[in-house]
Amino acid sequence: MSEHSSNNAQKDEQKNDFIRNIIRDDVKAQKYPQIVTRFPPEPNGYLHLGHVKSICLNFGVAEEFGVCNLRFDDTNPTAEKQDFIDNIENDVKWLGFEWAGEAHHASGYFDQLYAWALQLIKQGDAYVDLQSPEQIKENRGSFNEAGTASPHRSASVEENLSLFNDMKEGKYTEGKAVLRAKIDMASPNMNMRDPVIYRVMHQAHHQTGDKWCIYPMYDFAHPLSDALEGITHSLCTLEFEDHRPFYDWVIDKIGFDVHRTSMNLAA
Repeated sequence: MSEHSSNNAQKDEQKNDFIRNIIRDDVKAQKYPQIVTRFPPEPNGYLHLGHVKSICLNFGVAEEFGVCNLRFDDTNPTAEKQDFIDNIENDVKWLGFEWAGEAHHASGYFDQLYAWALQLIKQGDAYVDLQSPEQIKENRGSFNEAGTASPHRSASVEENLSLFNDMKEGKYTEGKAVLRAKIDMASPNMNMRDPVIYRVMHQAHHQTGDKWCIYPMYDFAHPLSDALEGITHSLCTLEFEDHRPFYDWVIDKIGFDVHRTSMNLAA
């Protein structure tokens, strides 16, 4: 076999992995109108080798089957800046990839994310916690002990809506109030023990300016941004495996089809 043929055979073999096989089955079954992946970095630093793995996987799959979005999950203005965004875009291009359309930003969805936070409160699936960060951490429990419910967990919908509005209007300083999902304080998965989904941050954002003084947590904004963009295959590396149940919980509670947006294709 010639060297050229050997390289082609090796290339074909490399592409015959379990992720691509699942996507091939989805394409064959016409499960989605179009395959859509995404590369969703937080713009809080420059890219490293772990990011390169994600870039090559998501954009590589998209080159074969569909399109890939570039989205900046910019939920923490204290750590983010435009310089990181510019460099990330340049690095993706340097690697030889192109994203579909304009780059997206989770911050572009802040109005909708806030509306969905209100929906969770109205459904009884979220509450405002006035405990200190130290109390919340202590009451979260451990891998061997269940967590302790917040004294604010049973507050009425009306009270929670009022408190959350106070958070939005800047009536609380940082660390004095958070919005938490109401799930299960005894869950063996620590990520399901009423995780914080909104916090107070009196900090200007590089995209939205001074419009907000509350910001969604990454684990809340990420799955909903995927859903808004119609991501068909959310490809995550293994360190995010324990976060997947909360990803699915958020999508389900808001009313999206879990199976469409949250396939756990850990690689």
